[in-house]
Amino acid sequence: MSDQPPPWQAPPPWQAPAAAQPQYYPGPGTMPGPQQMPGLPPPPAAERVRLAAWRRSQTDYIFGYWSALGWTILTFGIFGFYVFYQLVSRMRDHNARRLELLDAATTVAWEQAGRHGLQQELTPSFQRAAGHLAVLRQMTADFRDPTIWLLFSILARGIAEIVGFVLLDQDLVKHGQAEAGAGYELSVIYGRLGQQVPFPEQGQLKRPDNYAGRIVATIFTFGIYMFWWYYDQMEEPNKHFAANWVQEDYLANAVAALG
Repeated sequence: MSDQPPPWQAPPPWQAPAAAQPQYYPGPGTMPGPQQMPGLPPPPAAERVRLAAWRRSQTDYIFGYWSALGWTILTFGIFGFYVFYQLVSRMRDHNARRLELLDAATTVAWEQAGRHGLQQELTPSFQRAAGHLAVLRQMTADFRDPTIWLLFSILARGIAEIVGFVLLDQDLVKHGQAEAGAGYELSVIYGRLGQQVPFPEQGQLKRPDNYAGRIVATIFTFGIYMFWWYYDQMEEPNKHFAANWVQEDYLANAVAALG
Protein backbone atom coordinates (compact mmCIF):
# COMPACT_ATOMS: atom_id res chain seq x y z
CA MET A 1 0.00 0.00 0.00
CA SER A 2 1.32 3.43 -0.88
CA ASP A 3 1.82 5.87 2.01
CA GLN A 4 1.85 8.84 -0.38
CA PRO A 5 -1.18 11.14 -0.67
CA PRO A 6 -3.26 11.00 -3.85
CA PRO A 7 -1.21 12.44 -6.71
CA TRP A 8 -3.79 15.05 -7.73
CA GLN A 9 -4.00 16.82 -4.39
CA ALA A 10 -1.66 16.86 -1.40
CA PRO A 11 -2.74 16.62 1.29
CA PRO A 12 -5.97 14.93 0.13
CA PRO A 13 -9.14 16.96 0.76
CA TRP A 14 -10.79 13.95 2.37
CA GLN A 15 -9.00 14.28 5.69
CA ALA A 16 -11.35 16.92 7.15
CA PRO A 17 -12.98 15.75 10.40
CA ALA A 18 -16.56 14.58 10.19
CA ALA A 19 -19.25 14.77 12.83
CA ALA A 20 -19.65 11.96 15.29
CA GLN A 21 -23.16 10.58 15.00
CA PRO A 22 -24.86 7.34 15.99
CA GLN A 23 -24.99 4.27 13.79
CA TYR A 24 -25.82 4.15 10.09
CA TYR A 25 -29.08 3.72 8.49
CA PRO A 26 -31.36 5.51 6.13
CA GLY A 27 -34.27 7.76 6.49
CA PRO A 28 -35.23 10.95 4.56
CA GLY A 29 -31.93 17.33 6.25
CA THR A 30 -28.75 19.94 8.48
CA MET A 31 -25.18 20.61 7.97
CA PRO A 32 -22.67 18.04 9.17
CA GLY A 33 -22.74 17.77 12.94
CA PRO A 34 -20.39 19.27 15.52
CA GLN A 35 -16.68 19.31 14.85
CA GLN A 36 -14.27 16.93 16.55
CA MET A 37 -12.96 17.97 19.95
CA PRO A 38 -9.48 19.51 19.72
CA GLY A 39 -6.79 16.86 19.96
CA LEU A 40 -9.03 13.99 18.87
CA PRO A 41 -8.15 12.31 15.59
CA PRO A 42 -10.78 12.39 12.84
CA PRO A 43 -12.78 9.18 12.45
CA PRO A 44 -11.63 6.71 9.80
CA ALA A 45 -12.93 7.28 6.30
CA ALA A 46 -15.17 4.21 6.47
CA GLU A 47 -16.80 5.60 9.61
CA ARG A 48 -17.32 8.94 7.89
CA VAL A 49 -19.21 7.15 5.12
CA ARG A 50 -21.42 5.40 7.66
CA LEU A 51 -22.14 8.58 9.58
CA ALA A 52 -22.87 10.61 6.43
CA ALA A 53 -25.31 7.94 5.27
CA TRP A 54 -26.97 7.93 8.70
CA ARG A 55 -27.38 11.71 8.63
CA ARG A 56 -29.67 11.67 5.62
CA SER A 57 -32.65 11.53 7.96
CA GLN A 58 -31.48 14.95 9.17
CA THR A 59 -30.69 16.58 5.82
CA ASP A 60 -32.88 15.13 3.08
CA TYR A 61 -36.19 16.66 4.11
CA ILE A 62 -39.09 15.15 2.16
CA PHE A 63 -42.00 17.49 1.45
CA GLY A 64 -45.64 16.54 1.14
CA TYR A 65 -47.07 19.24 -1.12
CA TRP A 66 -50.72 18.96 -0.13
CA SER A 67 -49.89 18.88 3.56
CA ALA A 68 -47.68 21.97 3.20
CA LEU A 69 -50.38 23.74 1.18
CA GLY A 70 -53.04 22.86 3.73
CA TRP A 71 -51.03 24.19 6.65
CA THR A 72 -50.20 27.35 4.70
CA ILE A 73 -53.89 28.02 4.13
CA LEU A 74 -54.83 27.21 7.72
CA THR A 75 -52.18 29.58 9.08
CA PHE A 76 -53.09 32.36 6.63
CA GLY A 77 -49.76 32.04 4.84
CA ILE A 78 -47.46 31.94 7.87
CA PHE A 79 -46.51 28.29 7.36
CA GLY A 80 -45.40 29.25 3.86
CA PHE A 81 -42.40 31.04 5.37
CA TYR A 82 -41.31 27.79 7.00
CA VAL A 83 -41.76 25.99 3.68
CA PHE A 84 -39.49 28.47 1.89
CA TYR A 85 -36.92 28.25 4.72
CA GLN A 86 -36.86 24.47 4.47
CA LEU A 87 -36.58 24.50 0.68
CA VAL A 88 -33.35 26.50 0.96
CA SER A 89 -32.06 24.65 4.01
CA ARG A 90 -32.47 21.13 2.70
CA MET A 91 -30.57 21.72 -0.53
CA ARG A 92 -27.66 23.33 1.31
CA ASP A 93 -27.53 20.55 3.89
CA HIS A 94 -28.01 17.75 1.36
CA ASN A 95 -25.09 19.03 -0.70
CA ALA A 96 -22.82 19.18 2.37
CA ARG A 97 -23.76 15.67 3.45
CA ARG A 98 -23.34 14.17 0.00
CA LEU A 99 -19.94 15.84 -0.33
CA GLU A 100 -18.85 14.29 2.95
CA LEU A 101 -20.11 10.83 1.96
CA LEU A 102 -18.58 10.82 -1.53
CA ASP A 103 -15.37 12.39 -0.24
CA ALA A 104 -14.97 9.72 2.44
CA ALA A 105 -15.89 6.90 0.05
CA THR A 106 -13.18 8.15 -2.31
CA THR A 107 -10.64 8.07 0.53
CA VAL A 108 -11.61 4.48 1.37
CA ALA A 109 -11.24 3.50 -2.28
CA TRP A 110 -7.83 5.17 -2.54
CA GLU A 111 -6.61 3.31 0.53
CA GLN A 112 -7.94 0.00 -0.78
CA ALA A 113 -6.46 0.64 -4.22
CA GLY A 114 -3.10 1.07 -2.51
CA ARG A 115 -3.47 -2.25 -0.72
CA HIS A 116 -4.27 -3.98 -4.00
CA GLY A 117 -1.59 -2.22 -6.04
CA LEU A 118 -4.21 -0.46 -8.19
CA GLN A 119 -3.55 3.20 -7.41
CA GLN A 120 -1.61 3.91 -10.59
CA GLU A 121 -4.19 2.17 -12.76
CA LEU A 122 -7.12 3.97 -11.15
CA THR A 123 -5.53 7.41 -10.79
CA PRO A 124 -7.40 8.86 -13.83
CA SER A 125 -10.73 7.87 -12.26
CA PHE A 126 -9.68 9.34 -8.92
CA GLN A 127 -8.65 12.56 -10.64
CA ARG A 128 -12.00 12.88 -12.40
CA ALA A 129 -13.85 12.13 -9.16
CA ALA A 130 -11.78 14.83 -7.40
CA GLY A 131 -12.83 17.35 -10.07
CA HIS A 132 -16.52 16.60 -9.48
CA LEU A 133 -16.06 16.78 -5.72
CA ALA A 134 -14.42 20.19 -6.13
CA VAL A 135 -17.67 21.45 -7.68
CA LEU A 136 -19.69 20.19 -4.71
CA ARG A 137 -17.15 21.74 -2.34
CA GLN A 138 -17.40 25.10 -4.10
CA MET A 139 -21.19 25.00 -3.74
CA THR A 140 -20.88 24.91 0.06
CA ALA A 141 -19.58 28.49 -0.14
CA ASP A 142 -22.55 29.76 -2.17
CA PHE A 143 -24.88 32.26 -0.49
CA ARG A 144 -27.64 29.89 0.66
CA ASP A 145 -28.21 30.76 4.31
CA PRO A 146 -31.87 29.81 4.90
CA THR A 147 -32.33 32.38 7.67
CA ILE A 148 -31.21 35.23 5.41
CA TRP A 149 -33.45 33.99 2.62
CA LEU A 150 -36.35 33.76 5.07
CA LEU A 151 -35.82 37.43 5.95
CA PHE A 152 -35.78 38.29 2.25
CA SER A 153 -39.07 36.43 1.89
CA ILE A 154 -40.65 38.36 4.75
CA LEU A 155 -39.49 41.70 3.39
CA ALA A 156 -40.20 41.02 -0.29
CA ARG A 157 -42.59 38.12 -0.51
CA GLY A 158 -43.05 36.87 -4.01
CA ILE A 159 -39.90 38.44 -5.43
CA ALA A 160 -37.66 36.60 -2.93
CA GLU A 161 -39.36 33.29 -3.74
CA ILE A 162 -38.93 33.77 -7.49
CA VAL A 163 -35.23 34.60 -7.16
CA GLY A 164 -34.80 31.77 -4.65
CA PHE A 165 -36.54 29.23 -6.92
CA VAL A 166 -34.29 30.14 -9.84
CA LEU A 167 -31.16 29.72 -7.70
CA LEU A 168 -32.41 26.48 -6.14
CA ASP A 169 -33.12 24.99 -9.54
CA GLN A 170 -29.66 25.98 -10.76
CA ASP A 171 -28.19 24.42 -7.61
CA LEU A 172 -30.05 21.17 -8.20
CA VAL A 173 -28.83 20.98 -11.79
CA LYS A 174 -25.21 21.74 -10.87
CA HIS A 175 -25.23 19.49 -7.80
CA GLY A 176 -26.85 16.61 -9.66
CA GLN A 177 -24.33 16.70 -12.50
CA ALA A 178 -21.34 16.86 -10.14
CA GLU A 179 -22.45 14.08 -7.82
CA ALA A 180 -23.48 11.89 -10.77
CA GLY A 181 -19.99 12.34 -12.20
CA ALA A 182 -18.36 11.45 -8.88
CA GLY A 183 -20.76 8.54 -8.44
CA TYR A 184 -19.93 7.20 -11.89
CA GLU A 185 -16.20 7.22 -11.15
CA LEU A 186 -16.74 5.56 -7.78
CA SER A 187 -18.80 2.85 -9.47
CA VAL A 188 -15.86 2.15 -11.79
CA ILE A 189 -13.35 2.24 -8.93
CA TYR A 190 -15.33 0.03 -6.56
CA GLY A 191 -16.06 -2.39 -9.37
CA ARG A 192 -12.32 -2.76 -9.91
CA LEU A 193 -12.00 -3.41 -6.17
CA GLY A 194 -14.55 -6.21 -6.43
CA GLN A 195 -17.61 -4.40 -5.08
CA GLN A 196 -20.78 -3.77 -7.08
CA VAL A 197 -22.00 -0.17 -6.94
CA PRO A 198 -24.56 0.73 -9.64
CA PHE A 199 -23.93 3.67 -11.93
CA PRO A 200 -26.05 6.79 -11.33
CA GLU A 201 -29.05 6.96 -13.63
CA GLN A 202 -28.19 9.62 -16.17
CA GLY A 203 -31.84 9.99 -17.19
CA GLN A 204 -32.63 11.40 -13.74
CA LEU A 205 -30.32 14.39 -14.14
CA LYS A 206 -32.25 17.65 -13.83
CA ARG A 207 -32.48 20.00 -16.79
CA PRO A 208 -32.67 23.76 -16.14
CA ASP A 209 -36.15 25.22 -15.96
CA ASN A 210 -37.41 27.79 -18.44
CA TYR A 211 -36.99 30.61 -15.92
CA ALA A 212 -38.29 33.38 -18.12
CA GLY A 213 -41.38 31.35 -18.97
CA ARG A 214 -42.11 30.60 -15.32
CA ILE A 215 -41.74 34.25 -14.33
CA VAL A 216 -44.03 35.41 -17.15
CA ALA A 217 -46.58 32.75 -16.20
CA THR A 218 -46.47 33.93 -12.58
CA ILE A 219 -47.05 37.55 -13.58
CA PHE A 220 -49.87 36.86 -16.04
CA THR A 221 -51.71 34.56 -13.61
CA PHE A 222 -51.40 37.13 -10.80
CA GLY A 223 -49.29 34.73 -8.76
CA ILE A 224 -51.45 31.61 -9.14
CA TYR A 225 -48.71 29.84 -11.10
CA MET A 226 -46.55 30.01 -7.97
CA PHE A 227 -48.56 27.11 -6.55
CA TRP A 228 -47.30 24.91 -9.39
CA TRP A 229 -43.78 26.28 -9.03
CA TYR A 230 -43.83 25.43 -5.31
CA TYR A 231 -44.93 21.92 -6.20
CA ASP A 232 -41.95 21.45 -8.52
CA GLN A 233 -39.55 22.88 -5.95
CA MET A 234 -40.73 20.24 -3.50
CA GLU A 235 -41.13 17.22 -5.75
CA GLU A 236 -38.00 17.47 -7.90
CA PRO A 237 -35.58 17.39 -4.92
CA ASN A 238 -37.77 14.69 -3.30
CA LYS A 239 -37.14 12.48 -6.34
CA HIS A 240 -33.48 13.46 -6.44
CA PHE A 241 -32.98 12.41 -2.81
CA ALA A 242 -34.74 9.07 -3.31
CA ALA A 243 -32.58 8.31 -6.35
CA ASN A 244 -29.44 9.14 -4.33
CA TRP A 245 -30.38 6.74 -1.56
CA VAL A 246 -30.31 3.74 -3.88
CA GLN A 247 -26.66 4.16 -4.92
CA GLU A 248 -25.80 5.47 -1.46
CA ASP A 249 -26.85 2.20 0.18
CA TYR A 250 -24.76 0.19 -2.28
CA LEU A 251 -21.80 2.48 -1.67
CA ALA A 252 -22.10 2.25 2.13
CA ASN A 253 -22.34 -1.55 1.91
CA ALA A 254 -19.32 -1.68 -0.41
CA VAL A 255 -17.28 0.41 2.02
CA ALA A 256 -18.33 -1.83 4.91
CA ALA A 257 -17.40 -4.95 2.94
CA LEU A 258 -13.95 -3.60 2.10
CA GLY A 259 -13.43 -2.56 5.72
